[in-house]
Amino acid sequence: MRNFRKYEVWKKSHHFTIEIYKITKKFPQEEKFGLISQIRRASLSIPTNIAEGTARVSEKEFAHFLNIASGSASEVEYLIEFSKDMEYISIEEYENLNIRIVEIRKMLNSLYKKIKG
Repeated sequence: MRNFRKYEVWKKSHHFTIEIYKITKKFPQEEKFGLISQIRRASLSIPTNIAEGTARVSEKEFAHFLNIASGSASEVEYLIEFSKDMEYISIEEYENLNIRIVEIRKMLNSLYKKIKG
């Protein structure tokens, strides 16, 4: 059985999600059921799907959950850009988050390729 905590991509996505939760506390209250909910769910989906995938028996199933996590990471990448354009986050916050989510996406892609063999 795999331990999701040993994967560096899980660690990075876990910390990234915590940061998203902190940053979105500053968003306008009117976005509570819109953008805040969407970006939080999408970011949380990344480490959650990595964790769920590690519990699967086959490599194929694990790869499937990594693929879902990657899709969520792409969604978050867009949502942080949208947040910047709406001026809910600063350019500096955007750049920091964008660098991190791109790194996570690359790590997911690399792990996916490794698992798929």
